[in-house]
Amino acid sequence: MKFYLDTAEVYIPDNQPVDAALARTTHLCFAAHQDDIEIMSAQPILECFQQKDKWFTGIVVTDGRGSPRDDLYKNYSDDDMRLVRFKEQRKAAFVGEFAAQVMLDIPSKIVKDSAREETVEDMLKVLRATKPQVVYTHNLADKHDTHVGITLRVIEALRRLDQSERPERLVGCEVWRALDWMVDSDKVLMNVSDHENLQLALLGVFDSQIAGGKRYDLASMGRRRANATYFESHGVDATTGLSYAMDMTSLMNDTEKSPAVFVEEFIQRFARDVNERVGKLI
Repeated sequence: MKFYLDTAEVYIPDNQPVDAALARTTHLCFAAHQDDIEIMSAQPILECFQQKDKWFTGIVVTDGRGSPRDDLYKNYSDDDMRLVRFKEQRKAAFVGEFAAQVMLDIPSKIVKDSAREETVEDMLKVLRATKPQVVYTHNLADKHDTHVGITLRVIEALRRLDQSERPERLVGCEVWRALDWMVDSDKVLMNVSDHENLQLALLGVFDSQIAGGKRYDLASMGRRRANATYFESHGVDATTGLSYAMDMTSLMNDTEKSPAVFVEEFIQRFARDVNERVGKLI
């Protein structure tokens, strides 16, 4: 498979032929950076783990060159960090028993430029090779520009597919902004109570980020536990780990709908919920 950049990589943890490995995919995640997959898509990774009929494939779109660094990695160049982060992502794919791990190696400035076609074209190649049942990516309320850029490119790619080629569902997950603010009826609930050891292992391989001063491992596990506890105020915890997501399937299928209008509707429902609650208690 030929992508926009010759430096793009397809890693198959169990050494199956590339075409066969991609074709077995049922759950697919498009993420901006190395470790975003493990932060936001723990539920589908766990759902596919050790299953013969379900396979998770991860796509990291950007190159990882601009990541913060400290400690052991303090003096690493951007090119050094790219190599480290690719290596870490391969480790995560091996630990999580992914069907495949694709690294497109595209600079963030290209991803964020809506006039550039390269990102969408590469995404289309992956989508047609995998034909997933469910696609996961960042949500439209994320506060990281590259994450939102990825989401918009994913939506564009999916809209270019024929209706029969599209997945059953498009899910926007939380990374750089939690989704606990959404009204409960809008939340996609992803139960991540099981295999905490595997979740920690998946997050822990990204040593360059952890040693660099960002404890994504502790923060992600803490968010999942907090979501589980704070989801229901009048009942005992039904889960010990919970991630939230935004269902963006209708946005994929309604090609005339503006993504900005779509996410604004979630915000309006949240505002209405707050105002109604305050109003009835004044």
